[in-house]
Amino acid sequence: MDMHSEFLALRKKIIEAEFSRMNDRQRQAVLATQGPLLVLAGAGSGKTTVLVNRVACILKYGAAYESDAVPSGLTAEDLSYLQNCLAQRSFGDERLRELLAVDAPPSWALLAITFTNKAAGEMKSRLEQMLGEQALDIWACTFHSACSRILRREIDKLELGYSRSFTIYDTDDSLRVLRECCRDVAGDDRNFANKTALPAISRAKEQNMSPAAFEAAASGDYRLQKIASVYYKYQQALRQANALDFDDMLRLTVMLFEKNPDVLDHYARRFRYVLVDEYQDTNPVQYQLISLLAGGHQNLCVVGDDDQSIYKFRGATIENILSFEKQFKHARVIKLEQNYRSTSAILGVANAVIANNTGRKSKKLWTENPDGDPVKVRRFEDEATEALFIANTILENVKDGMKFADQAVIYRMNAQSGPIEKAFVRMGIPYRIIGGHRFYDRMEIRDLMAYLCVINNPGDNLHFTRIVNAPKRSIGSATMAAVQQIAEQTGQTLYEVFLHCQEYEYFSKKTARIESFMHFMEHMRELRTEILPHELIRTVMEESGYLASLGDDEEAKSRKENLSTLISNAADYEKNADEPTLEGFLEEAALMTDIDNYDGQADTVVMMTIHAAKGLEFPAVFIAGMEEGVFPGQSVMIYPEQLEEERRLAYVGITRAKRKLNLTCAGSRMLFGATVRNRPSRFLDEIPNNLKDAQDMRPHFERPQPRRAAPAAPIRLERPGVSRPVQSKAVFAPGDTVGHGTFGRGMVLSAKTMGGDTLLEIAFDTCGTKKLMANFARLKKL
Repeated sequence: MDMHSEFLALRKKIIEAEFSRMNDRQRQAVLATQGPLLVLAGAGSGKTTVLVNRVACILKYGAAYESDAVPSGLTAEDLSYLQNCLAQRSFGDERLRELLAVDAPPSWALLAITFTNKAAGEMKSRLEQMLGEQALDIWACTFHSACSRILRREIDKLELGYSRSFTIYDTDDSLRVLRECCRDVAGDDRNFANKTALPAISRAKEQNMSPAAFEAAASGDYRLQKIASVYYKYQQALRQANALDFDDMLRLTVMLFEKNPDVLDHYARRFRYVLVDEYQDTNPVQYQLISLLAGGHQNLCVVGDDDQSIYKFRGATIENILSFEKQFKHARVIKLEQNYRSTSAILGVANAVIANNTGRKSKKLWTENPDGDPVKVRRFEDEATEALFIANTILENVKDGMKFADQAVIYRMNAQSGPIEKAFVRMGIPYRIIGGHRFYDRMEIRDLMAYLCVINNPGDNLHFTRIVNAPKRSIGSATMAAVQQIAEQTGQTLYEVFLHCQEYEYFSKKTARIESFMHFMEHMRELRTEILPHELIRTVMEESGYLASLGDDEEAKSRKENLSTLISNAADYEKNADEPTLEGFLEEAALMTDIDNYDGQADTVVMMTIHAAKGLEFPAVFIAGMEEGVFPGQSVMIYPEQLEEERRLAYVGITRAKRKLNLTCAGSRMLFGATVRNRPSRFLDEIPNNLKDAQDMRPHFERPQPRRAAPAAPIRLERPGVSRPVQSKAVFAPGDTVGHGTFGRGMVLSAKTMGGDTLLEIAFDTCGTKKLMANFARLKKL
């Protein structure tokens, strides 16, 4: 063998040996560094390990593994050195890297996108452990964080009137602005903003539709035209406040790249390698963003699992992952099917359930873990007895040596948590609800964050309005109305009107109070660049009088503790930030979710929806409410196409469990003020008998007996005093005007015969287009 051939063989062996800790499929994904790659990573298959090691391989060796390039001046001594490194399994020497690497990029040339701050933090931590300081320059962040960093540098190039100190509005802030924009259209109908306008505008932005494009698409549809007018007003209000909502951060970044080829070229050249986690959850605008950045070099690795695509309600489209090979013609596909998390019995249940979906890529999880106990399926009389069973089983597990924190109760919707909480309180079980009241949604936290937002961005009228009387300063609604009017007439912000209040006779009696407040605000704005964010927070809460205004009762003590936590959060941000700024802290806080703060350290049972549980794992998991009409939800009877996403949700819930899994259902359940009687979920019937221990625990059984879950053929929910749906005698055709008890007046767009029923697509005046089954819908022709 000549020296060149020997070198190439040695290089492959050394790189393979360095990543020999992984299984064959994982190692393939790590070493395939060039060109488009789809990694189908099943639940618990070690995808984070793959991502971290792939980054390490790229940074250390570049394109070396599949390259035929040989270093110039290669000597026999070099080969001897490499042979010794392989024999000694010593791979840390810089000389080794210099000999083997081919076009290895600097660390700042990698962009690794995750979907949560928690996942980004975990990736950064593991990269730092593996790479040391070299990992600090890697952009490992969420879509929103990456877009924010780009817009902070480039947003002025859009020429839309935004400055780089823009504020990021969370959903609550956006809704407040939107309600004001809806007044002329919907009056005081708060539901129009919340349930109609906000979802429609958010979906439009996810589709990268501007107000003008939305208006054009709304032609002929009165309801959509109303939303279009609100969309225009909403965007104008955001610009005036120098604020972006979450959707704008992505949409405007795509717009920036499309309108400024030089900016796109800069970032596409910078990020020579792009990695995207949870690709199955990307929406159209995220897909566009990734396509723009990686479309040239095509060094794009996407990791995901179509079986875990559960965010369609947020605009995610499973087609992005299913059609990856069509977009990237030479893409490689590697399936990670070995599971390291769960027992064989739990995986058998997961595989059996998800196999009933047709819109998926073929894969089957397997494990070398023990078989474990059969999955328990229990049916109860009502939600109260279901909750007691869960509580008792948790206590039994604790007696057997399991911690409370090792156990999680998950459910389809938050409305199910009440009876379980009552049982936990009654039996002294400590618990924590994830996804309940977000820390940054607490009144005192929102107040202090509003101060910080205005200090950073004086044009933020929304937050300025919040702090004017927090604490009370005797600046009443009449004064604020006058300020608003002056601001509109002069084109000033509320902050500017207050700052120059002495110029307006109206404020003559209030000038002293207003000037005192504005003197304080101007002083804080001076301090924002001189002291750290946690020091600024403490200064604001003390010097504004806010802390003193809380009082000293028990509630005040709790609020003060929360403010102390806010200061601690800011200090934690400062430790991890390269250059801590007020702007940076506000950005991190705005993008923080409840799950990002979960660390599992407290010994408490965790309760959450299945959506919130994605990405987590627990030794013992309880999935409550496995009933038709609850899980899958009642909507599948109206929208049959939603069943596959509901089944994916069940798959996600099942695969959270490591050793023990309990699936429970109740014969009757109180939900939203009504008692419903539901049959067991069809998902339970999809589990083979040999994989489940099924018992009916209802009292009319003398003792529990193993049994199959009841079949789940067409299910009808029955409520007391309400008859079952009967076959509709009316015949509906496109163009018919109909009335519905909940949705109101609408027009039939299409009618499709399905068995003994008819699937109707109806455009309702108040809530948009819906698909209903005629036998269930109780429609009247008008």
